[in-house]
Amino acid sequence: MSTPDDWNANIIAEFRAHQGRVGGPFEGAPVVLVHHRGRKTGRDRVSPMMYLPDEQGPDTIYVFASKAGAPTNPDWYYNLVTAGKAEVERGTEQFPVTVVEVTGDERDRIFAEQARRYPGFAEYAEKTAGIRTIPVLALRRG
Repeated sequence: MSTPDDWNANIIAEFRAHQGRVGGPFEGAPVVLVHHRGRKTGRDRVSPMMYLPDEQGPDTIYVFASKAGAPTNPDWYYNLVTAGKAEVERGTEQFPVTVVEVTGDERDRIFAEQARRYPGFAEYAEKTAGIRTIPVLALRRG
C-alpha cells in the first residue's frame, strides 16, 4: 500500500515532467506545488494542491485545507500559517508568496466558488460539517 508521501511524490514528478499539468483525479484542474518548512521538524516539504485563482488579482491564488474531508487540518496548513510565507511552483514558474488565512464571508464566498467548480470540495465540507470548517488560505505573490 502506498503512503501519502508516495502519492504526493508521483504527482510532483508528473507536474514537473508536464510543465504543471497532471492527470488522474486532477486532470484539467489547476494545481500548484507549495514549498514549506515543517514547523516542528524544520524539514523542507512540497505539497501539491488544487487552487482557485483570484478573479480580481492575478498575483493571488487560494488553497483549501480540505484533507479530503478528514476531521483534522493537514499539517501543511499549520506550517503555512505559522511561517506566513512559502514558495509556489505554478506551471514552470517558481516564486515566493505571503500566506494569509481568509475568514468570514470572504472565506465562505471563495470556498463556495471552489465547490461549484469542483464538487468534491462540497463533499469534503459535508464530511467535516460540525467538526471543522475547511480553512482557505490566500497565497499572494511577492
